Amino acid sequence: MTTQDGANSPASSGEVVVPDHVVAAVQVGEAAKQGRDGTPGWVGKFAWSVLWKAVVVILVTLFFVTLAWRTQTLLRMLGVSVFFALAMIPAVKYMHERWGWKRGAAVGGIYAGLVVFLVLMVVVLIPAIASFADQVNVDAGGMADQVNSWSQDAFGRDVISQSTAADAGETADTGLTDWAENLVGVATSGIGFVFNMMTILLFTFYFAADAPRIQRALMSRMSPHRQQVAGWVWDTAIEQTGGYFYSRMLLMVINGGLFFVAMMLVGMPLAYALPLAIFEGFVAEFIPAVGTYIGAAVPILLALVVLGLVPALILLVWVLIYQQAENYWLSPKLSAQTMTLNGGVAFGAALAGGAIAGPMGAFMALPVAALITSIISNTGKTYDVVYHGEYASADGSTPASPTNEGAEGPA
Repeated sequence: MTTQDGANSPASSGEVVVPDHVVAAVQVGEAAKQGRDGTPGWVGKFAWSVLWKAVVVILVTLFFVTLAWRTQTLLRMLGVSVFFALAMIPAVKYMHERWGWKRGAAVGGIYAGLVVFLVLMVVVLIPAIASFADQVNVDAGGMADQVNSWSQDAFGRDVISQSTAADAGETADTGLTDWAENLVGVATSGIGFVFNMMTILLFTFYFAADAPRIQRALMSRMSPHRQQVAGWVWDTAIEQTGGYFYSRMLLMVINGGLFFVAMMLVGMPLAYALPLAIFEGFVAEFIPAVGTYIGAAVPILLALVVLGLVPALILLVWVLIYQQAENYWLSPKLSAQTMTLNGGVAFGAALAGGAIAGPMGAFMALPVAALITSIISNTGKTYDVVYHGEYASADGSTPASPTNEGAEGPA
């Protein structure tokens, strides 16, 4: 085929002659495909394909973000339920294998014990708060006299007037009584609170009772290699969460029991000593970092109001002694086989959990942090440390010099 200005003619060669205007049209089309800047046409198609995929990804992401925002309350309750279910699984497994209970019955037994504990707490705690409020109102004047006597000896003047002490006692009486009544009201008549608690308990029941079935259903969707990894993560989560919870429970019993004995020895009435011991043990063991100070401060202040300065100082000394014994001897022995976590990581995790989800987030932060650190430390590649720095010797020994022949330190 030749053009009209080619060397061969149609008569001599038999080829079809393409008119010049057709050739020009083809050339214009090819130039359009190349683009104005000379880029190939497939580049534009690729760009449009990527753009559409990016739009779809953004829309899907926005959909799921909106869905998560709309269901954030449900997601929080699911997270709390999973946490408590993981903590309950070791106890449920023990009762199922040792005592022959069905898993659902084992969870029900744990729930029954929890209900009995809460009822006893309400029966004991609320009257104690009301009684203490009356005691504060009655003893406010006497406390003011004690403080003023000390200030007269030290500074030669009164610090608290009798009218101020009376007003403070009446205000404390009213405030504590109202707080106790509000506590009962929230626990008994708050529809939203009751609904949320029932939802958490229901999810926790199903997660703990059907844990083996849930695990098998999830594992059936994974390859054998991934099953090994996911199974290890599952078991580690149960060990870390359950170990944290049960070790804290045991420490709470020891701490609260000894603190109860200490309060009884200094003369604290039984109606105050029992709820204060439970409060001190729970707060000190389950609220990270600052729980020890909050849990001890409240009973010591109440002892100062009810018993005076010397018993309060005795309780303060006892708390300091016990805390050191727990930190350096008792807690490491109980937690050695359950959860080991660096103190700085624990403190940071508690702060992060509290910032994200409030008190419940701080409560759940430690086992979650322990699980994450366990996964990080047991997965991925690790290498022997061959550098021995002057300040980074792990065992405190004299840093060794490089042993490879010809090795030289930095200039």
